[in-house]
Amino acid sequence: MTFQGDRDRLQHVFENLFRNAVEHGGTDVTVRVGRAGEDSIYVEDDGSGIPADRREEVFEPGHSSTSGGTGFGLTIVKRIIEAHGWTVSVTDGPEGGARFEFVMSQSE
Repeated sequence: MTFQGDRDRLQHVFENLFRNAVEHGGTDVTVRVGRAGEDSIYVEDDGSGIPADRREEVFEPGHSSTSGGTGFGLTIVKRIIEAHGWTVSVTDGPEGGARFEFVMSQSE
């Protein structure tokens, strides 16, 4: 799969997702990145996951499930992905953690 995007901004996306996985999943968390479909990829972990009724609000500015969090990490992820013309969603991962899927409408 090949896609074009802003390298620096996409690095922020992955850094935020990896940081969240470690902060919310503990030090023994596993993170996987892979192809989800013809024009999509995923980043998933085996941490505690995100309850279904909170999946949309995790992208809202200032939302944090911990007292030390800023609540802007996933907001930044969503804004960067949308700036590329793509979409992001969150579901359950197969190991019980969170799975973020990115559909890249500009993939080649």
